[in-house]
Amino acid sequence: MSHYDPLIDASAARLGNALQRAGWTASTAESCTGGGIGEAITRISGSSAWFESGFITYANSSKARWLGVSEESLQQHGAVSEPVVRAMASGAREAAGAQIAVAVSGIAGPDGGSADKPVGTVWFAWAGPDGQLVSECRRLQGDRRAVRAQTVLRALEGLLAYTREWST
Repeated sequence: MSHYDPLIDASAARLGNALQRAGWTASTAESCTGGGIGEAITRISGSSAWFESGFITYANSSKARWLGVSEESLQQHGAVSEPVVRAMASGAREAAGAQIAVAVSGIAGPDGGSADKPVGTVWFAWAGPDGQLVSECRRLQGDRRAVRAQTVLRALEGLLAYTREWST
């Protein structure tokens, strides 16, 4: 059990409450977390009322096929990039018919890093109604498990913050 689990559970529960108050559903598009965000959300009893669907698009071909990420964007910027994660979030929101979605793409390690994108580099994007789209890059520390747990936590925190901001 990770020391992040109680934080993740609490954040997912707060997210569920906020989504229910707003009358919204959420969707996820995950690469480096491999479904961890959706798993954290569905740990919460009653989540079927506010969690629409999750897309685990680990391969670039899946990002293109299921989320509408352009092959050009993937080739030009790579999977771990702002344009790709923004397209993933928008694609997940649209495909699921949810009001809000989060997308993550990163390098959890221990391999795969480069000078430009070291291990721990994770791009996040949140897509909401009316074309609202926010993205950020984080450089997370720790081993693969820690990077993935921190990514799940930040994704949930962002969903909570943007649900509160955009639904009012």
